Amino acid sequence: MDAPERIAALGQAGLDILLAQPEADVARVAAIGFCFGGTMSFQLARAGVPLKAAVGFHAGLATLAPAKEGAVAAKILALIGADDPIIPPAQRESFVAEMTAAKADWQLVLYGGVQHSFTNPAAQQVNIPGIVYDAATERRSWQAMRDLFDEVFA
Repeated sequence: MDAPERIAALGQAGLDILLAQPEADVARVAAIGFCFGGTMSFQLARAGVPLKAAVGFHAGLATLAPAKEGAVAAKILALIGADDPIIPPAQRESFVAEMTAAKADWQLVLYGGVQHSFTNPAAQQVNIPGIVYDAATERRSWQAMRDLFDEVFA
């Protein structure tokens, strides 16, 4: 099993556990994640898992298994810092081309002057260049996700 298949399988295993819970509404499911969790959300969507939405906050956008045309059922929301050294412009451009070719319903929101891990208030504690919390972007990105959820779960 290659890496994209493994990622999708791990995500599917977690989703299966969630959907087995009596409180779960299997008709109203979205996947969100931060950093690698967002990458997993996008990989589930690429694999055709019937999600209403897939949201990634400062998530990796690259894949070895691009979505095939018509495979992505989820509405895609990628929330990325424009100055994120981990998600460079070339990766964003490839993601845009992939989602467009797949005919997905996608959005890529770039936050100017913002780096990686912008949702994590403890980001600076790791003392790694490019890992920086940004309170305004955390608030804005969370609102963007809520707006998408208002749309898909209306």
